[in-house]
Amino acid sequence: MRIIFDAMGGDNAPDETLKGARLARDEYGVEITLVGDKPLLTERAAALSVDLAGLDIRHAPTQISMEDEPTAVLKEKGDCSMAEGLRMLKSGEGDAFVSAGNTGALVVGATMIAGRLKGIKRAALTTVIPSATGAYLLADVGANAECRPEMLVQFGVMGSAYMEKIMGIAAPKVGIANIGTEPHKGTPLQQETYRLMHDAPLHFIGNAEARDIPFGVADVVVCDGFTGNIILKLTEGLAKMMAGEVKKVMFKSPLTKLGALTMAGGMKGFKDKMDYSKYGGAPLLGLKAPVIKAHGSSGAEAFQNAIRQAKTMVENGVISTIETALGEMRQKAAEGGER
Repeated sequence: MRIIFDAMGGDNAPDETLKGARLARDEYGVEITLVGDKPLLTERAAALSVDLAGLDIRHAPTQISMEDEPTAVLKEKGDCSMAEGLRMLKSGEGDAFVSAGNTGALVVGATMIAGRLKGIKRAALTTVIPSATGAYLLADVGANAECRPEMLVQFGVMGSAYMEKIMGIAAPKVGIANIGTEPHKGTPLQQETYRLMHDAPLHFIGNAEARDIPFGVADVVVCDGFTGNIILKLTEGLAKMMAGEVKKVMFKSPLTKLGALTMAGGMKGFKDKMDYSKYGGAPLLGLKAPVIKAHGSSGAEAFQNAIRQAKTMVENGVISTIETALGEMRQKAAEGGER
């Protein structure tokens, strides 16, 4: 198995991408191709004492910045590390692609270069978020600000396949992010999605109110990308705020500090659960091959886990599982049209 890794993507590239690739190569034994400015990568590896043994490098002279327009990956900067890595993925020179670069450019590039699966309306940017019962997958979190009902149904099918194959959840519960649980709640988007979900090959549990989502009411929560991005960022902000408030309380006095010592083990577990670097990155579902969007501020550990995530997607056949589910949807729709 070979993972193609955009070594120039992210706030901390190329130092942290190099270190992350080395960790992943040593831990998982996968073949890794680093895509980026070869002279620079070689120079930084030497400065950081990062052994490049077993890590191939594909030269790409430029890189996409966070300020570039998403379409630059196809036009002005078609020779960048992201574009070259995606072309490699399309040509079969690797099994999966990982990048922490410009999100918009990755969505555009992956869609136009790597290509969508048959029947997929739009690829969905998804992320796994901790919950009271474990974790849930939120789709979409920003790739598609406006969606049609059939797109949300496809997000549910793809998210269900991911949670089953990657997180080991049998028959994942799929819900629609909404302002109430009743079928008539929400805008026409949610109402029509509710109706269509009943005919999809998944475990649909109905609408999921925002206040219930953190408690694990569903394993997959679908919504348009505008709503999903707000849910994601509000969740991140609340988590940081709560962690800060708990820290203030625990270190307020000598007595609370003593109590903090007795809770150290439990607090470490809580911190690990809320640490995005443990989960890897955000899978872009609906493509012909696995593509992982790592967090822009990823460090070596987060990059290592993003590569692990890509490896696991390949090993567990997530793409083929999605294709099978989509085929079942098309077959059911065809049978319904004949009646």
